[in-house]
Amino acid sequence: MSTTHREPQALDVLDDAGRKLLFTEARTANTFAATAVTDGELAMIWELARWSPSAANGQPLRALFVRTGEGKERLARHLDEGNREKTLQAPAVAVLTYDVDFHEQMPTVFPARGEMLRAAFTDQTEKRETLAGYNSALQTGVFLLAVRAAGLAAGPMAGFDKAGVDAEFFAGTGWRSHLVVNIGHPGADPWFPRLPRVPVEDAIAWA
Repeated sequence: MSTTHREPQALDVLDDAGRKLLFTEARTANTFAATAVTDGELAMIWELARWSPSAANGQPLRALFVRTGEGKERLARHLDEGNREKTLQAPAVAVLTYDVDFHEQMPTVFPARGEMLRAAFTDQTEKRETLAGYNSALQTGVFLLAVRAAGLAAGPMAGFDKAGVDAEFFAGTGWRSHLVVNIGHPGADPWFPRLPRVPVEDAIAWA
């Protein structure tokens, strides 16, 4: 029996400009210009973010995009006081959530074993909550990179009343909020001074 030898697939390497955009020169914005964030830009962000890895391809991350003044006022009342003005100023805000009912999508996102996985998770509410929280956090990191890739700045914030936001926007659903992300073009004096990184020798080990 003969076998066909295949060369390993060579992957592209991100160039210096891409590394600067996504990583080394990217910053968390604290002020935003009045320039609108368009439907197309928000669609581009989600189109990139949705390719993130997740366990069993469960994809629990969900996003509520808030752009109207009324929507931002409803959101701001649940934010810590120091975060309210930044959100009211931002052209767009994403409330990132995880869906504890993500298992209902398993037949779509994992066709080979979807029905089996959906049935296995149906009565496992606590396990679904744990998995959805972890995997949505993983997807959230990719979401922030997607904002940068779209030529926009992100201002992620965890300082808010999650139960209040959930009651305000997600009552009667399986969505649970876990991060608020202001999105837009940087405004006046948008950056705090760059803070140090953990020294490499303290952050990695070799085996």
